[in-house]
Amino acid sequence: MIADVRRPRPPGIARGHAGLAAVLGVALAAVTACATSPGVNAAGRQHRTATPAVQALSPTPSPSATRRGPLAVAPGAGRLAQTRTRPRARGPAFHAMVTDLWLAVARDRPSLARPAFFPVDAYKQVKAIYDAAADWRSRLWLDFSLDVRAAHHLLGRDASAARLLRVVVPSAGAAWISPGVCYNKVGYWHVAGPRVVYRLHGRVRSFGIASLISWRGVWYVVHFGGIIRPAVGMVDAPAAGPGYPGPQGGC
Repeated sequence: MIADVRRPRPPGIARGHAGLAAVLGVALAAVTACATSPGVNAAGRQHRTATPAVQALSPTPSPSATRRGPLAVAPGAGRLAQTRTRPRARGPAFHAMVTDLWLAVARDRPSLARPAFFPVDAYKQVKAIYDAAADWRSRLWLDFSLDVRAAHHLLGRDASAARLLRVVVPSAGAAWISPGVCYNKVGYWHVAGPRVVYRLHGRVRSFGIASLISWRGVWYVVHFGGIIRPAVGMVDAPAAGPGYPGPQGGC
């Protein structure tokens, strides 16, 4: 599914950070069950080659170029129970998610993408690991923040001149991840390798999102630049042109 916002790899358990030894014991085991999503570091070294996927076109409202703050995606939803509603790459919640993500990248302010990121309350319901909230704060959100800054670095000095064109989500490849897989106690929809397509200085460019997962029928970013990673910012498969979504896999 392609969402045109101009006209407009699962939460695998990667290497954690200091002070989370209890989390790491379980989290590291989960890595072996999940697919990896290598990317590039902040200097731009590429590690993953995407493969083509089939999509359809679905427009969403254009994000405001003058917006100063993030849009609400699904306020309070993380505290509610999960559903099996299949998320769609269109509509107000999806538009808000991609708008906030782009806003954070363009302005080098990860906090602006907080509504676009998988909610901590939902993560506590999903993960059957010790202190899931600590893992969310010290690994998932920290990695995401580093990746936002790396993507901003990719845009360069003229980041404010870059314009988001669309976010390509290979919805046909989305898979329902059942409880019991990758140390999950609640299921969710997962899709790997969406593409963020933008124009800068008249040229179309793109980079990937390592994985999106759903909560109550809404897509959220869970891994941005990569899953298995060092503690540095990463950009997933930057490319001239729109690139290719995927490949699928993982949990």
